[in-house]
Amino acid sequence: MKANPQLKTFLKPYNKKIQNLTLALRDFMTELIPEANELIWDNYNAVAIAYAKSEKLKDAFCHIAVYSKHVNFGFNRGAELKNPPLKLEGKGKLIRHIKITDLETFPKSALEKMILEAVAISDSRNEHLIAEQGKPKSLVMSISPKKIRPQ
Repeated sequence: MKANPQLKTFLKPYNKKIQNLTLALRDFMTELIPEANELIWDNYNAVAIAYAKSEKLKDAFCHIAVYSKHVNFGFNRGAELKNPPLKLEGKGKLIRHIKITDLETFPKSALEKMILEAVAISDSRNEHLIAEQGKPKSLVMSISPKKIRPQ
């Protein structure tokens, strides 16, 4: 799936390393789960990209949050992952993430396993989505007019 053209515009304020890291993580996700929709927010404090089999954030299984010095790769129901091979950060009820600062240390195989488990958790909670699913889309969900991040 091609990225929404606005995504690159949203990433322009970030340095090249963060832009490239974000796009590499995006490619990783869209290749691993090609049937997922990509939901993009140009938020107040970060660019956020969620992956779901619907067009609703509540159905998302993973997300990418872009910050000036790192990118968070998150699991929307990360607290429900069984024995994740990576130590995840987060103390909330559900969401967990790992900070990624470069592609050289990107734990691809461990994340792949966790993503597949996250998709299975999402599928079991949203069985109706599998039948309704069409061609995947890259959608901009909202653009915040005010930002406290690179501009």
